[in-house]
Amino acid sequence: MRPGTPDEAWREDCAPRRVLELFATKWTSMVLHTLHARHDGVARTGVLLRSLPGISKKMLTQTLRDMEASGLLSRHVESVMPPMVEYRLTPLGQRFVEPVELLYAWGRANPDALDQLIPRPRSRRG
Repeated sequence: MRPGTPDEAWREDCAPRRVLELFATKWTSMVLHTLHARHDGVARTGVLLRSLPGISKKMLTQTLRDMEASGLLSRHVESVMPPMVEYRLTPLGQRFVEPVELLYAWGRANPDALDQLIPRPRSRRG
């Protein structure tokens, strides 16, 4: 949005805020990226857990549930013992992967800019 944009364009449900809300959780974009880039859009819970160092099983489960509720993923349960659960990117999830991949590619191409950032007080980056 440009300077001088009418106030109604800045309302609480404007597009930038809705996008930010989607990515407000720490792991949403990484789950999208990992499913897309490492697993061709489909993976089981354990595979995702191993593919995302630093995420707890509880946080992964919560993130996957939130993403399923948002329509980004679909959950498929195979009726075997023990049950096998697989997550797949939905067409909507595949659309959201596009800007995530652009942002992550920018990060890989500009590590010097990332290195210049001052770590936030609660950041794990040292």
